Amino acid sequence: MANNKDFKVKNGIQPTVYHEGLGTVTSGVSVSGYDLSVAAFDSVTASISQVGDERGLRFSTDGTKFYVLDGNSPQSVYQYNLSTAWDLSTSSYSNNSFNVSSQETQPSGVAFKSDGTKMYIIGYTGDDVNEYTLSTAWDVSTASYSQNYSVSSQTTLPTDIYFKPDGTSFYVSGSSTRTVYQYDLTTAWDISTASYTNNSIAVSERDGLAFNSDGTAFYVVGNSTDTVYEYSLTTAWDLSTASASGQSFSVNAQDTIPYGIDFKSDGTKMYIMGLIGTDVNQYSTGTSQTTATLDLSTGSVFEITPTSDIQIGLSNPADSGTVSQATLLLDGAAGTTYDFSVLATTNKTLTVSSQDVTEEGLYINPDGTELYMLGDAADSVFQYTMTTAWDLSTASYTQSFSGASQDGGMQGVSFKTDGTKMYMLGRSNDNLYQYSLSTAWDISTASYDSVSLNVTSQDTNPYNLHFKPDGTKLYIVGNTNNRIYQYSLSTAWDLSTASYDSVSYTTTSQDGTPKDIYIKSDGTKLYLLGRGNHKIFVYTMSTAWDLSTITYDSVSYPSSGNLETYDNSSTAFYISDDGVYFYLVGNSTGDIEQFYIAGAATITYDSTLQFGGGTAPDSPAIGETDVLTFSTRDGGTTYQAAIAIDGAA
Repeated sequence: MANNKDFKVKNGIQPTVYHEGLGTVTSGVSVSGYDLSVAAFDSVTASISQVGDERGLRFSTDGTKFYVLDGNSPQSVYQYNLSTAWDLSTSSYSNNSFNVSSQETQPSGVAFKSDGTKMYIIGYTGDDVNEYTLSTAWDVSTASYSQNYSVSSQTTLPTDIYFKPDGTSFYVSGSSTRTVYQYDLTTAWDISTASYTNNSIAVSERDGLAFNSDGTAFYVVGNSTDTVYEYSLTTAWDLSTASASGQSFSVNAQDTIPYGIDFKSDGTKMYIMGLIGTDVNQYSTGTSQTTATLDLSTGSVFEITPTSDIQIGLSNPADSGTVSQATLLLDGAAGTTYDFSVLATTNKTLTVSSQDVTEEGLYINPDGTELYMLGDAADSVFQYTMTTAWDLSTASYTQSFSGASQDGGMQGVSFKTDGTKMYMLGRSNDNLYQYSLSTAWDISTASYDSVSLNVTSQDTNPYNLHFKPDGTKLYIVGNTNNRIYQYSLSTAWDLSTASYDSVSYTTTSQDGTPKDIYIKSDGTKLYLLGRGNHKIFVYTMSTAWDLSTITYDSVSYPSSGNLETYDNSSTAFYISDDGVYFYLVGNSTGDIEQFYIAGAATITYDSTLQFGGGTAPDSPAIGETDVLTFSTRDGGTTYQAAIAIDGAA
């Protein structure tokens, strides 16, 4: 298969048409965990009311259990189960516990062998590590004491213990010295073979201790600063190579006396336990990254149109000594959608004043090829065809349909999603009128069904409307009471079966002149155009399509200034089905203007891809294409990368 993609380029350069074989792009997801810079409380906790003096915290390796120590009477370790691994909201007490007071009367830290057949307890009284055998893996009720190992020569107040996954090293945090110490075992998991390595590092906190899965970082937490601190190890599991990374995260808002810490096995969740609240708190500490890998064994020309932020890498080059090359056509596409914070004009407009000078309603069909504007002066719907979907610059006027026989004050227009029904809202009679189209989306074939819905009891100045995509819910915004009203249709799209749900929402706190609404296709977000403040206001419905659950997001756009920059009499708007484009119409300009409400996908590159100057190029703008080249002759250890064309249109 050949790639014959042509370009029009900003700087006027026309590249050679590509005829090389198209290669395969493999998509995937990479997860980055243990990242305190993105840490955030999940508002998820697990109750540990059985414990009176919460000290150590440790999870089983599969995340289906966690364990907490009681530092005072009855000096026990308590076991909790999670029905969904790593999800504290699914936790419950297992009724399994084990008393360690015969060995330690002030236990402070707990650890387990990777297979759950050994348990280790450290504490203040004995200043030693106590080893236990579990006859049933991960069941602390089956524990029996085996032996101990003293750490008193290093610290007299040991607070936590953590084992290397293969059992050949363990690490102890000391409260008296604020230091973490390393011990090696000649026989894995057998503390009788342990010895101090003389490797240690002073740390900023003194209580909880945990490592990441590969031993290249560890974390401490404590009640002196209520903060988690990260330390990096240049050699995995070797404390002599450790240093502070500079990363930290405060947990003060959840617990002011934190003692225990642990992580999900991939580092995307962090768990903190302390004396305040009698619970364990869950945090997100990871991000997922969509990846796109160019498989050089399948071709030399690749094209990617990202639908989200991605990281690009290459695989399967020729052996070292042979040059492998690739050309990437990287299309600019949306990474975030429905995001008015990035509102930007596309510089595309459609002049509609030749059809009507009092524009009030706006609708675009689902494939973005037909646009309908309702004009109040003529009480008519005007239809425009876009030869390129969603692109106003390709729109041209085709025809109109008058609703003047039904109402002399038409305000809003909408359609059934298959284009066979049209609805016009009139404020002279406060009615919504229903029409049938014998040819879908062709308003020249429309005829009045002699079916209408009167909304006078709700509002005597209705302005605009929105339907749920399945036609079973209807929403009308009115200016008399400054409210949005919800209706149900027992037969989808049939106004004769519509009834008011006795559910409404007042917009007065945001805007006293509501003009138009749009609801996201999943029914969770509602957008309101307010003519009083000339802004778009954003709301959330916690139950989709249920107006009784709506709350204002305390967000309006533009965040500074208002829509008067574009039209000082904005009357209606529409959002493309994919959430990339926003369309605004108003009386003062006589134009419909098209905007982006999507940010371009962020492109990052694998560290093996080395760009000249050391800086990777910016992501291409939405609607543009960058052409990049890559080459390697060392078998893919490194690639020389360059941008050949910046911003082809």
